[in-house]
This record gives sequence, structure tokens and C-alpha cells, in this order.
Amino acid sequence: MPDTKPRDVQILPIATDTTVMRSRSWTRLRFEIEYALAKGTTANSYLIQADKIALIDPPGETFTQIYLDALQKRIDVTAIDYVILGHINPNRAATLKALLEIAPQITFVCSNPGAINLRGALENPDLPIIVMRGDETLDLGKGHNLQFIPTPNPRYADELCTYDPQTEILYTDKLFGAHICGDQVLDEGWEIINEDRRYYYDCLMAPHARQVETALEKLADFPARLYATGHGPLVRYGLIELTKAYRQWSQQQTSADLTVALIYASAYGNTATLAQAIARGITKAGVAVESINCEFTEPEEIRAAVEKSDGFVMGSPTLGGHAPTPVQTALGIVLSTATNNKLAGVFGSFGWSGEAVDLIESRLKDAGYRFGFDAIRVKFKPDDATLQLCEEAGTDFAQALKKAKKVRSQGVPATNVEQAVGRIVGSLCVLTAKQEDRASAMLASWVAQASFNPPGLTIAVAKERAVESLTHSGNEFVLNILKEGSHIGLMKHFLKPFGPGEDRFAGVATEEGANGSPILADALAYLECKVQHRMESGDHWLVYATVENGKVLNQDGVTAVHHRKSATHY
Repeated sequence: MPDTKPRDVQILPIATDTTVMRSRSWTRLRFEIEYALAKGTTANSYLIQADKIALIDPPGETFTQIYLDALQKRIDVTAIDYVILGHINPNRAATLKALLEIAPQITFVCSNPGAINLRGALENPDLPIIVMRGDETLDLGKGHNLQFIPTPNPRYADELCTYDPQTEILYTDKLFGAHICGDQVLDEGWEIINEDRRYYYDCLMAPHARQVETALEKLADFPARLYATGHGPLVRYGLIELTKAYRQWSQQQTSADLTVALIYASAYGNTATLAQAIARGITKAGVAVESINCEFTEPEEIRAAVEKSDGFVMGSPTLGGHAPTPVQTALGIVLSTATNNKLAGVFGSFGWSGEAVDLIESRLKDAGYRFGFDAIRVKFKPDDATLQLCEEAGTDFAQALKKAKKVRSQGVPATNVEQAVGRIVGSLCVLTAKQEDRASAMLASWVAQASFNPPGLTIAVAKERAVESLTHSGNEFVLNILKEGSHIGLMKHFLKPFGPGEDRFAGVATEEGANGSPILADALAYLECKVQHRMESGDHWLVYATVENGKVLNQDGVTAVHHRKSATHY
């Protein structure tokens, strides 16, 4: 999605002595799965000007110069006393280094893991840092006596939330955010961004649901009237509802029947990005993920997670031709703990060679483990196509676990209700979608007209479908309606299992629609559609889309119809 506006910094007062500085980009900034809706993002930073001055969460290097220019117009930067950091990553280091050059008097405030990361990122072991473990406070004067709440998770082991009792603002860092850019600072009309918030949660928080539940319990002790988020609109009007939703979504994850232990380490963030995409694929299929960053996890915790899991996936960077020591330790725990009837997976990133992935894969093969997907090796930073491959690999892994469980429980006849519901028929169609270098398709029979004006329809899309990630609000697709008598070939083609990243359209005659999605040459008719809304419906998303273009390709043909005997399968 091209830039429609230049990047800028939006500055507004939000409470007594408190200002938000929103660094804005109308495009996605990085190849990470949580940005996949491509609605831009805001990197929110906050300025508290009391007797002492504190700056909270300066943005990453994408915004370094425009942010510092805006900050210097606002205040005397050399008067800043503290920089409070909710988490530290290499991307933020450029801004912090530039800030220190202007204002070397700054004292940093962060968690204990954050202090370790910060000294490493800035390559300065003597940085002035105040470590907040949870009991300490920071008095800025004028009633702004800040309190701190460590809320670590495997992806952000250093995460720290900050509470200001004077303004009742809770600075939530990664929690409660959304990647969406616009002029709206607060979340008036918050219902319209529910999908964006849910997607953000599914990508970033679902793999850490247990830690999210712990964080919510801690934060409940701090009465907040505003969540000052790290990304997206600040949460005021939908605060109660979003907090309840986080609890509900986390409960869905922690109570799932099947669990996968996702064990990884990440040197430069690339392996963590791959882990995030794989986790997204697993969780969207209804299987829970217990994400474990083995650099910050005790061996007993790794052992316990592996023991209770139904399968495990291991990821590692390659450093000096080897897997890092924490990964090797975790591999030893897995080999001594996990029975070899558990499904396994391996992935990793590398700069010049990928020996770590080969080592893990060979050790697991020698021990007799089966693999849920082919080992994934990614050189340097993953791109969109790679992230799609990882997401699909995660979904395949989850489906393999679900299939194994289903096989064990076969033999139960369909109930009267299931047989009756199964008599509902639907048109046989193929939904096709393409966005840049990502393309996918699925056979669909749960399709119905939903409106006359504008002409609209609904399609039920199972959460684990690969094409699901291309059917969010604003996305476009083509619905290809199949012709009775010539539908068998296309039906068989799109019903067959595809490997992660495999071309769904190989050997199929297509042409490009006006919206960029493939039109099947042998279809009876096609409809070019744009998604307007999605509603969560159990294990499916109900997608409402309006029809923007269409054509009957065979005036004499009849629509192919799908007949079922049970509602328990398609």
C-alpha cells in the first residue's frame, strides 16, 4: 500500500502536564505478521512535564529524525530528566543514541531485563539506569508519583507498564494496541476498530495468553481511566470492553484442548518474527501455543511446557555456525522429556549459514520424531511471502494435531441435529484472493446473498484457512461460482492439501480480475467483492462483502450445488 501522506508527528495534550506524541506512518513499517492488515501504524510516545520531565517510549529509527525535530520544538531536550522504556529492541536504539547525543544527562528507567537489553543495544555498560522491579516509584512532582508494573512475556521479557495516579493513565506499552493510522487520537466509536484490535491480539498476545492473564491481574490493581498504548488509538471509551475482551480471548487460548510448545531464541529479532508467524497459524486453527523464549526461561518451565504439550516447534538463529547455548539446552530438555509420538517442527533464520536448523532437525529425526512441516530456513529478514509460508506451516501443524485427535475419537455417529443441519445446501464456489506477492484460494459452499442494495453476500471462512488472512475488512477477493457438470476437476484441485507457500493456482487457467485476484477461466460466473465486515462465528469468520463487479461466463450453465449428510464436516 503506497504512502498517501508523509510521515509526521501528531502532538496533543491528553491530561494534566501530559502530552502524546504520535509518530505516524500510513503504511506498514516492517515485515511482521501483526502489520499484515497494512493500515499503517502510530508509534505513541508520551511526555510528562512536572517538576521533573519524563519521556515515555521514544519511537524506533523509522521516526528518529522527525520525532526529535518535533520534540525539540516542544521542549528544551536538555531539561529531560528520565526516559521510561516499556521495552527495548534494536530498532529503538537509533533514536535513543541520537537522544543521548543531545541530552547526555538523561537517566533511563526500565525493568531489569530491559536494563540488560539497553546496555547491549547502546553498547554502553555504564548507562545511568534506574531498574524498576515492581515496588519502586518515581516522583516527578505535582502529584505524578509514577508506579511500575512488570508484565513480561516470552516475546517481550522486559515489558514494563507505568501508572500515573495523578492522571489515572496506565501506559500499557504493547498491551491493548492496534496497528492503524489516522487522525483520531482516542477510540471514539471503538467498535469500528474491533477487528484491528483482535488481529493485533491474535498476532502478538495469543501465543502468550497465560502471561497476558497474569498481566491483567496485576493491572487490575491500578484504576485507569485511559490506556496510553504503544500503537494505535488511546483506549478510553472502550476501555472496559477491551479489557473484558482480552480476558475472554486469553481464556479461549488457555482452555484449548490441544497445546503446542513453541520454543525459540532470537539474536536479531528475525527468528522471533518467524515464531510469531508460526504461532499465528497455530492459534488461528484453534490450537493453543505456549510460547517459550529459552533465553529467559528456566529449564523446569521448559520441561513442564513440553510435558503438557501435544506437539512442539523449535526455532533458532545460527551464530558462529552453531545454535546458541540456550537453544542447545532446550533441545536436551525436549529430547529427554517429549515422547517421540509428539509432533515436531523446526525453523530458524541465519545470515551466512543455517547449521542450527540442520542440527536440531537431525537430532529430532535420529530420536524418531515425526514432523508437522518441512524445516523452515530463512536468510536474513523474512518478507511477506516467507511469513505467509510460516503461518501456513503453523496451520498445517495444528491441523495434523487435530486430525490425530479426531482419528482417536472416530466411530461416533452423527446426531439427529447434525444430520438435519447437514441437509442445508450451498453453491459450490472458489474464493480467490491476491495481495502483492501473497495469493491463496479455498473451496467454499457456505455462501449466501445478504443484501440487495448494495448487492452483498456472506461467506463463512474457517479460521484455519490459509486464505483467511486475506479476508479482513477492506480486502478484495473474487468469488468464482462453479458450473454443474464441469466442477469436479476444480473441486478436487482446491480440496487437495497444499504445502506451506505452495502455489494454489499451478495448472489452473486464470486471468487477473480488476481487483487483482484470480478469475477461474472455467467458472460459471464470477463476482469481484470487497469485504465490509467480519463477525466471529465459533470456529469460522462470517465475512460480509459487497459485489463491485461480476459476469456470467456461461449463460447456459447451472450452478453446482454441494450436498452433505452431516453438519460435522464440509
